[in-house]
Amino acid sequence: MDEVYCDELLQHYPSFSDFQDLRFTYICNCVFNILLAQNTIVSNMLAIFAIRRCSSLPQTLKTFLLSLSASDVGVGLVVQPIYISLLINWLQQNDSNCIIAMVYQMCGTFFSVTSFLGVLAISVDRFLAVHLHLRYKELVTHRRVVAVVVSIWLFSAVCFILTFWNLHQDRRLFRMTGGVFCLIIATFVYIRVYLVARRHKNEIQSLHIHQAQHRSSVANFTRLINSATVTFYVYLVFLVCYLPLFICLAAIRVNNASTNLKKLFLFSLTLLYLNSSLNPVIYCWKMRHIRRAIMDVIRNLLLRRNRTSRWS
Repeated sequence: MDEVYCDELLQHYPSFSDFQDLRFTYICNCVFNILLAQNTIVSNMLAIFAIRRCSSLPQTLKTFLLSLSASDVGVGLVVQPIYISLLINWLQQNDSNCIIAMVYQMCGTFFSVTSFLGVLAISVDRFLAVHLHLRYKELVTHRRVVAVVVSIWLFSAVCFILTFWNLHQDRRLFRMTGGVFCLIIATFVYIRVYLVARRHKNEIQSLHIHQAQHRSSVANFTRLINSATVTFYVYLVFLVCYLPLFICLAAIRVNNASTNLKKLFLFSLTLLYLNSSLNPVIYCWKMRHIRRAIMDVIRNLLLRRNRTSRWS
C-alpha cells in the first residue's frame, strides 16, 4: 500500500507517542462503545421488528425507516467492533495499523453514507407528503421508494469501493461538498415543511370542522405533521451527533493533529455512533404504534423466558 496514502489515512489517529496523554480517552471510548454496540444492535433489531408489524405507518415511510434501522444495525455489528479493536490496539501501545484503519474507514464510510442519505430521503419524503398532500400517493409509490432505497445502498457501496483508490484530495473534496450539499437540502426541506404545516393549520382552523369530511381531513393532516415531526427529531439528533466530527476533522486539517484534537476526534466518533442508538428511542418516544409494538415484543420475550426457566 502507498506510504503517502497510509500517512494521510493515519494522521487523525493516535500513535505510540500519544499513549500517556490518551490512555484514559482510550479506556472511556472503549467502554462506551462496547455498551453502545450491544444497545445499538438490540434496539434497532427491535425497531425493525416493530416497524414491520406497525400497520398504521405508510408503506413508503416504513421502507425508509427500515433502511435506516438496517444501517444502524450495521454500525453496531461491524463498524463499532472494528473501532473497539483499534482502541484496544492503542491501549496495548501498538502503533496504528494501516490495513485495519483502512477497513475501519471503508466500513464506516459505507454505513455513514447510507445513514446520511437515508435521513435525507426521509426528510424529502415527509416534505412531499405534507406539500403534495392528496397527490402524494400518486407520485410517491412504494416501488419508487424501494428504488430510492436500493440506489442509496448501491451509492454507499460505490463510496466503499472508492476507499481503495488513491484519490486523496479529490475524494475528500467530494465527500465534504456532498455532505454540505445534503445538509443544506435537509435544512431547506424542514423549513419548507414548517411553513407548509403552518399554512395548512391556519386553513384547517378556518374550516367548520364539525362536518365529517373536514374531520377526516384534519385527522389525516395531523398524522402527516406527526410523522414529519418524528423525522425532524431524527434529523436534528443526526446533526448534533455528526457535526462535531466534521468540525474536528476541519480543525485537524487546519492546525494538524494535536493531542487535544485527537481526544476530541475519538470522542466525536463515539458521539457519531451514539446516533445509531438514539433513533429507536425517537421512534418509541414520538410514535405510539411503534412504542406499543416494541413493548409487546419485549413482553413476549420476557414471558417466553419465564416459561423456559420454569420448565428447566
